[in-house]
Amino acid sequence: MRALLFLFAFFSCAILAGMVSNLIITGSLTIVEGKGLAEQKLGSIILTVGIVAIMVIALTVIFRRFIDRRSVKSMGFHWSPFQADAFTGFNLGITLLGTATLLLHATGNLVWSAAHLNASDLLKGFILMALIALIEEIVFRAYILNNLLQSLQKWVALGVSAAMFTLAHASNPGISTVAVANLLLAGALLGINYIYTRNIWFAVFFHFSWNFIQGPVLGYTVSGLPLQGILQPDLKGPWWVTGGSFGLEGSFIITCLLALTLLFLYFIYEKNADKTIKAS
Repeated sequence: MRALLFLFAFFSCAILAGMVSNLIITGSLTIVEGKGLAEQKLGSIILTVGIVAIMVIALTVIFRRFIDRRSVKSMGFHWSPFQADAFTGFNLGITLLGTATLLLHATGNLVWSAAHLNASDLLKGFILMALIALIEEIVFRAYILNNLLQSLQKWVALGVSAAMFTLAHASNPGISTVAVANLLLAGALLGINYIYTRNIWFAVFFHFSWNFIQGPVLGYTVSGLPLQGILQPDLKGPWWVTGGSFGLEGSFIITCLLALTLLFLYFIYEKNADKTIKAS
């Protein structure tokens, strides 16, 4: 019940943040009159996400301290000794995207049409993706999955949290059946480390590197959100291979890579868990 209530509060915060952001942007149109539409839209998105971040942090503190009656840090914010998990998560995002990109290029579905390096665009992309990764991991792993693990078997809790994560992205532009499957797999992959370690940093760093490398660096659409990337990809082929308007996350190639990675991590974590039990 706490998880459901928190999810409802999160959606309410997102809607309210969008309304506040629109009011601020509308009230300052004369200031941004010289900017392009795409730049104004990106600015509006960053502002909205920034407002959501403030609301989510406040909401999390209130729920954790006064409803759960536990410390915020106990949600999984301990940095030591989980630096290796964070490093693994960061590199995993780069590895999966790099593999998918090479496969698309090798099959003739991807060519690079141009390269564009703009420090301002890259910084905005960095800030946006860092905020999104932190917000969504606080909501769906640190709070929701943490609470579900208190009353449900760990795999059921992971499945429910992944379904909630998917639901939060259900209205994204260009979403497809493959994209829904990938969101479910991504939600499970982001949470599998948490159910064994109760620590959030693997998921935060994986989520950040996945989004940042995918959009601001490689130039793909990120969950339906178009961003200016350093590279300009020219995708050709069926939507279920390229991902269509949803971006690479709507590709069946990503489905296979996420599923294989999830199975690999399952065997690794289970093996380590067995060793810990035997040693004790």
